[in-house]
Amino acid sequence: MLAPAFRARDAIVLAIPAGGVPVGAEIARRLALPLDLAVVSKILLPWTTESGFGAVAFDGTEWINEVDRRRLALSNNDVERSAAAAREKVARRVARLRAGRPMPALADRPAILVDDGIAAGSTLRTVIAALRKLGAQRIVVAVPTGHDRSVDLIAGLADELYCANIRGGGRFAVADAYERWSDVSDEEALSILPPLSAP
Repeated sequence: MLAPAFRARDAIVLAIPAGGVPVGAEIARRLALPLDLAVVSKILLPWTTESGFGAVAFDGTEWINEVDRRRLALSNNDVERSAAAAREKVARRVARLRAGRPMPALADRPAILVDDGIAAGSTLRTVIAALRKLGAQRIVVAVPTGHDRSVDLIAGLADELYCANIRGGGRFAVADAYERWSDVSDEEALSILPPLSAP
């Protein structure tokens, strides 16, 4: 559970859309904190719409899992096509969900980064890198569930990590940890979001 020290302080909750928005909204409500967005997209494998081998963040920060790239024998063209598609998706979502608003100032306030869970961890590690570039001094990751190896990896990149349900095993899907699961559309995310906070 997030420490009460965050409640009604200068921290800000940054949700990863779209699945992280309902979780982020509840955390922001309970802690009386502003809610904002950190847009990121997986770089998807050419043959799937779910599994990725990297991610692209709102500012163009990009991470490629070179181990997966070699293991799956992805060509340079495969990588560039998939990365370009991710960049386009991020640009569309930034335009739609942020509506021209800049990211909030983060240098002097804790950023609580929220998603619906940690599977491979590529989106979170990429957003953390992007937030560091913005000058974020303290990044706290808060997720309902995660795979133990990925939780350990992200904990090493963030300043603090809170995860209510850590699971092991060879395979992990975030949806498996929920009693009721459905994908969150951008429209649903927009309906949940308050007006974005001032920079």
